[in-house]
Amino acid sequence: MAKYVFVTGGVVSSLGKGLTAAAMGCLLEAHGLRVGIQKLDPYINVDPGTMSPFEHGEVYVTDDGAETDLDLGHYERFTHTPLSRLSNFTTGSIYDAVIRREREGGYLGKTVQVVPHITNEIKSCVLRMAAQDLDVVITEIGGTVGDIESLPFLEAIRQFGLEQGRDRVMYVHLTLLPYLRATGEVKTKPTQHSVGKLREIGIQPDILIYRTEKSVEKEVREKISLFCNIPLDAVFEEKDVDHSIYELPLVLARQGLDRLLLRRLQLPDTQADLSEWEALVETIIRKRDAEVEIAVVGKYIELHDAYKSIYEALEHAGILLNAQVKLRKIEAEQVTQQTAPDLLAGVDGILVPGGFGERGIEGMVETVRYAREQGVPFFGICLGLQVAVIEFARHVCRMNDANSTEFDPGCQVPVIDLMEEQKGVTEKGGTMRLGAYACHIKRDTLAYECYSETDISERHRHRWEVNNRYLEVLEAHGLVPSGVNPEKDLVEIVELPQHPFFIAVQFHPEFKSKPIQPHPVFKGFIGAALEKAGHPPSGRKESSSVPTRQAKEEHAE
Repeated sequence: MAKYVFVTGGVVSSLGKGLTAAAMGCLLEAHGLRVGIQKLDPYINVDPGTMSPFEHGEVYVTDDGAETDLDLGHYERFTHTPLSRLSNFTTGSIYDAVIRREREGGYLGKTVQVVPHITNEIKSCVLRMAAQDLDVVITEIGGTVGDIESLPFLEAIRQFGLEQGRDRVMYVHLTLLPYLRATGEVKTKPTQHSVGKLREIGIQPDILIYRTEKSVEKEVREKISLFCNIPLDAVFEEKDVDHSIYELPLVLARQGLDRLLLRRLQLPDTQADLSEWEALVETIIRKRDAEVEIAVVGKYIELHDAYKSIYEALEHAGILLNAQVKLRKIEAEQVTQQTAPDLLAGVDGILVPGGFGERGIEGMVETVRYAREQGVPFFGICLGLQVAVIEFARHVCRMNDANSTEFDPGCQVPVIDLMEEQKGVTEKGGTMRLGAYACHIKRDTLAYECYSETDISERHRHRWEVNNRYLEVLEAHGLVPSGVNPEKDLVEIVELPQHPFFIAVQFHPEFKSKPIQPHPVFKGFIGAALEKAGHPPSGRKESSSVPTRQAKEEHAE
């Protein structure tokens, strides 16, 4: 029978509950346990799919097509947990399920209330996750203790502890321990108030983790223990890490968090195998041999979390290839034919990420043109593929009116068009081409060099596609559709063989990159950037380096 860990947060939002939950999952997996992680979000949106990236950050997509919170990216990067629609629920989705059941007569005419109907639905979300043959389910409760929105979720997990038994349920509370520079003191009062608020609801934390920028003396931990009614050995410090978020599991393991979890949940006290993670962190900390600068030209640059998984995937490839990846973030609207040479001067690679809407598109087109004409390694993702096709059609095929029907519904040359299956869709949420789809890769292409296989599966989130009516002319001028969905004949990957490294994909490869296993196209891209910077790729594994097409040809000569 599964055991359960609930993670709550207090004092302020954005403390890092998602990272903490992911780190705990990493530690428990190191003990050989099967772990599932999910997030319950208090906002009323059914999912984040229709929310602005400036409001919410990136939308993380699972294999089964769920549009989810970005914290799920942390879960997947830190663990091997199976992510699916069961990994993220919101107030909106909970109420939607209850209201639909009421409309169908599922409650037999009873008055539907927050307790027990909403709380029962919340508990069922946790139990459905546990039904996947797991040893431990870690459930993160979004928001902050004391928020009105969080109350039904906190009441539900309070009931859950009573029903399942306290030997099978743990509550982990994350708080802020602020440091006042003026007085040189850390203050425990916010943490005391946060725990007090949680206890008013009926939940006594089993473990308290405090976030701090400055390590504290034992006396401070003893004070927290005393006033929060938590044993001293269950009070843990989560100090801001020095180098990387991937240090966090080791930081918590050194304090014995994993052993306490095992003991408290009555799980076998085995020896954790963290050797792979330790090697990763050692590589991150060590000074790297080379540095590359990558320009990311996007629509939502001002919010780092809008492209969170892309930045992480670039870092993963850099770690593997022993290269420091420096980012040059550029707002697409700033790029024109005149400004591109200055904005992009000296970069070793250019990446154009996904997005929706017309704003900034012409800047992206000019970015692609610069990368193509100047021979700078280029990587386009989702919208990045679409603007790459538009740029090629306009400036190489001389189809001056080439565009996407997303940006110009009446354009004369729609090289990018709405997918046929999308033309009757009116609702916005959860209706795109979402989740994992197959892609067949042609041999003797850059895509094949990266993947080293012909049949792959990648995650999608889009409505528009390359218009096959124009493929013949695009191919005649040198654009190669190197990856195609075999079921619907949709173009998934395009590339330019005559370019040092030019590849664009319709899917989102960043979602499948992990620090221990970087995505192959990101590896290839950073490898090409290293070549341009004059640093042949090297790293933990020599075979992991993906040479550029130009380098291979030079070697052959």
